[in-house]
Amino acid sequence: MNKYRNHLPQLSSAPFITDGGLETTLVFHHGYELPEFAAFDLLSQTNGYEILCSYYRDYIDLAKANKTGFILESPTWRASRDWGRKLGYSEGDLREINRKSIALLQELRSESEIDTTPMVISGCIGPRGDGYQIDEKMTADQARDYHFAQIKTFSETDADLVSAFTINYTEEAIGITRAAQDAGIPAVISFTVETDGRLPSGQTLADAIGEVDRTTHNGPAYYMINCAHPTHFNAILKAGEAWVQRIHAVRANASDKSHAELDAAEALDDGNPVDLGLQYAELVNRLPHLNIFGGCCGTDHRHVAAICRALASNN
Repeated sequence: MNKYRNHLPQLSSAPFITDGGLETTLVFHHGYELPEFAAFDLLSQTNGYEILCSYYRDYIDLAKANKTGFILESPTWRASRDWGRKLGYSEGDLREINRKSIALLQELRSESEIDTTPMVISGCIGPRGDGYQIDEKMTADQARDYHFAQIKTFSETDADLVSAFTINYTEEAIGITRAAQDAGIPAVISFTVETDGRLPSGQTLADAIGEVDRTTHNGPAYYMINCAHPTHFNAILKAGEAWVQRIHAVRANASDKSHAELDAAEALDDGNPVDLGLQYAELVNRLPHLNIFGGCCGTDHRHVAAICRALASNN
């Protein structure tokens, strides 16, 4: 049974952390092959379950040491129909994989959760197309229909919410939100932005959040920014603006390179963990409502540990 679906503890002011760049960590630090950048494929491999458990436990230990909550994000960013088909997965296979991913997180929560570290289980979904650029834009209705199968599967598990990462235009965000509303599970929308702070569609983040909220009656539980460096969005987040208050989470890249530069790079740019932590602390100094912190491409447990240290030094 889901534990927090009707009262998400991260909606309080309590601090929560989550993991870093799952796919980049597995590929560049551990040498695992992830076709189509699909971490969920590990769940079909003999030792994949143990690999993923080991990955999450590093971050669980950080959360417990820092007495923060923890969001367990499933390794299913690519586990939707089009991406699964590229890897030879049927729709039935994907339903089983998505269920299995939440069962893995539930096992970790059962063995690790303590009073000072509540653990929320999130079903991770990704864009239908490329997260860095818009290949073919869907209508909101098309996006709802595409994402509903994965979201419905999560709603039938112990997942407390679904989180949509690396969303780059509003129609897809609206469709995902409607699918979650129809399935009866809270949704988080995480937009990615370019170096100018705008979505890859060219829309401002303020307009994107405003459009999704107007269209879905404030449907998302909250918003997040991921797969961008703080220097790309720091200047646009103004204290006191209503749309900024809807953003509770940041999962930044380690590198300050653009999406195009990262796409073309052959080696991992893991940036400077200490500097990244200080940039998070500066954000929280201006925007104290931010309370959920993790990483995206190029980050690992070192970066999240540095974020914890920098935030602790503010208190």
